[in-house]
Amino acid sequence: MKLDIKKGPFEPTFESLRTYECPEWFRDAKLGIWSHWGAQSVPMYGDWYARNMYCEGTDQYLYHIRHYGHPSKFGYKDLVQLWKAEKFDPDSLMDLYVEAGANYFVAQAMHHDHFFNYDSKIHRWNSVNMGPKKDIVALWKRAAEKKGLPFGFSEHLGATFSWWRWNKGSDREGPYKGVPYDGNDPAYEDLYLPNREHYNPDQKYSDIEPWFTSNKWWHKRWLDIIRELIDLYEPDFLYTDGGLPFGENMYEAGLHAVAHLYNTSAAKHNGKNNAVYTQKDRRKEIYSVGVLDIERSQSPDIKPEPWQTDTCLGHWFYDVRAVYKKPGHVIEILVDIISKNGNLLLNIPQKPDGTIDDECKYTLKEMAKWIKICGEGVYGTRPFRIAGEGQSKVIIEGFREDAVEWNSSDFRFTTKGKTLYAFQMRWPEDNRAVIKSLTPAEKVKNVRLLGVGDVPFEQPYGTLVVKLPDKKPTEYVNCIAIEME
Repeated sequence: MKLDIKKGPFEPTFESLRTYECPEWFRDAKLGIWSHWGAQSVPMYGDWYARNMYCEGTDQYLYHIRHYGHPSKFGYKDLVQLWKAEKFDPDSLMDLYVEAGANYFVAQAMHHDHFFNYDSKIHRWNSVNMGPKKDIVALWKRAAEKKGLPFGFSEHLGATFSWWRWNKGSDREGPYKGVPYDGNDPAYEDLYLPNREHYNPDQKYSDIEPWFTSNKWWHKRWLDIIRELIDLYEPDFLYTDGGLPFGENMYEAGLHAVAHLYNTSAAKHNGKNNAVYTQKDRRKEIYSVGVLDIERSQSPDIKPEPWQTDTCLGHWFYDVRAVYKKPGHVIEILVDIISKNGNLLLNIPQKPDGTIDDECKYTLKEMAKWIKICGEGVYGTRPFRIAGEGQSKVIIEGFREDAVEWNSSDFRFTTKGKTLYAFQMRWPEDNRAVIKSLTPAEKVKNVRLLGVGDVPFEQPYGTLVVKLPDKKPTEYVNCIAIEME
């Protein structure tokens, strides 16, 4: 594969890209907000709608035929035209996100649906030509830059070629049995793709393999598009949904894209890369070219290198059926992650008109109240020698994100300079914090409760006992700042 990439300190090889060093801005930031938003939000019926509306018998298929019509008559090509983003106000949303504690912002460039949220010159199915008639990515970038936030985008395109195969089918029973879906129409192949090689009518809809195709034409096409995005927006951050494209023995496209990203950044920053690339392959030989991202889960303990969790208040695309995480749950996820050297990238689901609902606004405002009190123990911190103490732990199992039944003996730690921050996961009934992880050699000079000030303490035999006030400064996780000698 031949592609001219930006010249700079990185070559498109593992050997070169493994010299990558994560920039300090990302390590300091801790919390990012993500707009996982696009044309699939139109039905307000959840993630993977573009795929599942072609999967006979699924919830989204049934919703589609009863609300819009059969996909032989009203397909995804028609649905994208209904996305108008008519109330989209990125500046007002960015105000909310920054107040809630966001230190970087990520916009979705495209999902697996092959509809782009920017002014692409190589793909006509985009939000400037159709639907909103707006460059969504550019509008987000402008709003983020006004607030001084590092800006990036997510790409979900690598999986598109095989993921999008179901539009080549037809119903197996009922009034439209055997009638081809509109993905079979050659007039729209530039949206639906020449991917029949992946379509097998005998497959189950639950089968998502292969995630990455071996089709060489698509590898080159993906790389052309990612380079277009990097050249247009010069991002500080790029997220790939999946591993480094395109899987075993076929990483050439991904390596070129990452090198182009880093060299583009280096050209802006006096020869030093300031960009972050994240992907989801947990093998260190792969993720060492950037930062590991763990979707809807996290690390069980401290990782020596920075990493990220991406998650959502509800479902990835707006869904009227979704149950949202409570503010306290989100805060506890953040605290647990930063104690392990990670960042949290949080998606706030948007309606098709561009607004967010009152439940999301409430959570953001509660986060804002908390961050004003406890932000000192969040931003610019690094892990302690242990992540925390206490018996309670998050469950690491697939995409499980159960709220933990923490108690007052559970702490999560961060450090900054000579200060140890101890987040007490539940307020103690006896108004005491007992921290057992300090050694006799670690002498405490002063203790503050963030949001209150100095509080009494004693340190017999290394154990730190802190007397807390009767009134807690926040209803959520409280933070004790322990200043060491």
